[in-house]
Amino acid sequence: MNFPLPSLVAVSAANPWTYVLFAVIGFAFGYTLEMSGFGDSRKLAAQFYFTEMTVLKVMFTAIVVAMVLLFGAAGLGILDFSQVWVNPTYLASGILGGLIMGVGFIVGGFCPTTSLASASTGKIDGMFFMLGGFVGAYLFGETEQYFTNWYNNAGYYGRLTLDQVFHLPIGAVVVLVILMALFMFWGAEQLERIFGKKDLSKEPKLRPVGAAILVAMGLAVFFIGSPSLESKYNKVKFTRTESVPQLNGDPVVNTIVYTADEMLANRLVFITPAEAFKAKYNQSMNPVYLDVRSEADYNLYHIEGSVNVPLDRINEVIPVLLTEPPANSVFIVMSNDEAAAVKAWKILVGSSIQNSYILEGGVNNWIAFFGKDDKTLRPNPNAGEDQLGYLFPAALGSRYDSCSPNPQEYETLEFEAKIILQLKRDKSGGGCG
Repeated sequence: MNFPLPSLVAVSAANPWTYVLFAVIGFAFGYTLEMSGFGDSRKLAAQFYFTEMTVLKVMFTAIVVAMVLLFGAAGLGILDFSQVWVNPTYLASGILGGLIMGVGFIVGGFCPTTSLASASTGKIDGMFFMLGGFVGAYLFGETEQYFTNWYNNAGYYGRLTLDQVFHLPIGAVVVLVILMALFMFWGAEQLERIFGKKDLSKEPKLRPVGAAILVAMGLAVFFIGSPSLESKYNKVKFTRTESVPQLNGDPVVNTIVYTADEMLANRLVFITPAEAFKAKYNQSMNPVYLDVRSEADYNLYHIEGSVNVPLDRINEVIPVLLTEPPANSVFIVMSNDEAAAVKAWKILVGSSIQNSYILEGGVNNWIAFFGKDDKTLRPNPNAGEDQLGYLFPAALGSRYDSCSPNPQEYETLEFEAKIILQLKRDKSGGGCG
């Protein structure tokens, strides 16, 4: 069973305790910063002179503990990591921004969050740093238009995590990061001893115990592993409301919970070509057409605006689809008929890509519906399963008339609407920013 995070963070008048929860978390975070000395610019700046490394040790301890708990919960199936917001990677702008922030950290003695903690306790330097941050944010907003293309595209990798970079299991990455953190803790204390003349004999004696516990927890995450795509798919539930007509009185509205396989069996995720076409002109949704056929079939004929992602490469686009999708995005998967599209849909659903649907009958059905008057397209009597059912005079891609039907000609299409937008997770901030 997945932990019901959406019900805890849904901010609404019907759930006022949400604000209390946020206030408690905010107070605890601020209290921890102040108790760790992060409200003192001298203590923060001292880490750059290797005389006081508390900032590094506290921050890495928080990062490592959160990492172990997060991936431990994901491995046990309590939490779906796909639904956890991961900041997209912008390598070029990230490096430049890191340098700017690092210089500001050294000069001012704060990062944005610690300046807030300092200002809240009445420290004047924290207030001035916070004010400088607001001025910098204003100047950035006013000048971003001049470098927006570079800022948003240079070195963009989308949702990228270390396990993807190094092609390692998540559990192995967790253990390696823990070992790296422990080495950094040891190295930081050696720097404090050399440059800060710090007496390490006064440090807490339970540090080796804490290190051993961290390593043990990391090994536990490694052996637990990550849930398979199949297991995640089998846990997916869809909630739909259906009206049942009554002989006397208003219809009764029932809430029904379906498994993913039941959604397939009842064909509740198959949308007609008419609905897929109308979605393009529906301002309440943003349809993304995923064509999972081979590149050869795609080049012969494809719906205008569709993106070719062959089935054997569908996993490569999952991080992209998980990166900041609008709440109204609808992913419509298509193949020549339905076989490959169903396989792709299962991968999307198991990867927590919400609002995923399948084009009923695939591209062949689209052509039969919108291209029935096109005499250049002849039925292919030898077409097998999930093959194009038509013969094409040339590989024109999306330049056939039926690839982009005239919206005025098909303005009054009738169909049974299947698309129901589901709630997506929202992005959130974190760290020093």
